[in-house]
Amino acid sequence: MSELVSANRVRNILIAFAAITLSIAIFFGFQTQTGSVSLEAQAQAATPIEVALNNGKPTLTEFYANWCTSCQAMAPELAQLKQKYEKSVNFVMLNVDNSKWLPEILRYRVDGIPHFVFIDDTGEAIAQTLGEQPPSVMEANLDALIAHQTLPYAYSTGQTSDFNTPVNTPSSDPRSHGAQVQS
Repeated sequence: MSELVSANRVRNILIAFAAITLSIAIFFGFQTQTGSVSLEAQAQAATPIEVALNNGKPTLTEFYANWCTSCQAMAPELAQLKQKYEKSVNFVMLNVDNSKWLPEILRYRVDGIPHFVFIDDTGEAIAQTLGEQPPSVMEANLDALIAHQTLPYAYSTGQTSDFNTPVNTPSSDPRSHGAQVQS
């Protein structure tokens, strides 16, 4: 009987140890995950478009969506570019899922994301690129934008996520989550 109690005690200690170890691993896993570069965090730190178009600095405007895998893939590289160029270039991020940006979506003819619009220091759009762009391409375009030169990779296209511009205004019912009601 005492051997059975002793065996159960050892088993319970091993189970408790495994549970504690697993809990610690999960905790630290979530900690490292939140430290990664997220589109939402970048968007919150981005320059508002109203400021960017009027502060005399050139601007890189990114149209993105949180569900866009190409946008997510570029997020760490764009964060590094922002650190490097933040003193000389505005970085604006506009989420295509927010109907507030519909005028800009239509103005710049956004039909895939990520969609980048390069705007000079007077607020005029001078070039656009669509889809995933290598950091070297983005850097060369930013250098040319700052130097008032023709962008070497203007109008280039990489991998994109499809986006259909909404033509109707979203339903006023907050439970619809923007879905259109068919009559």
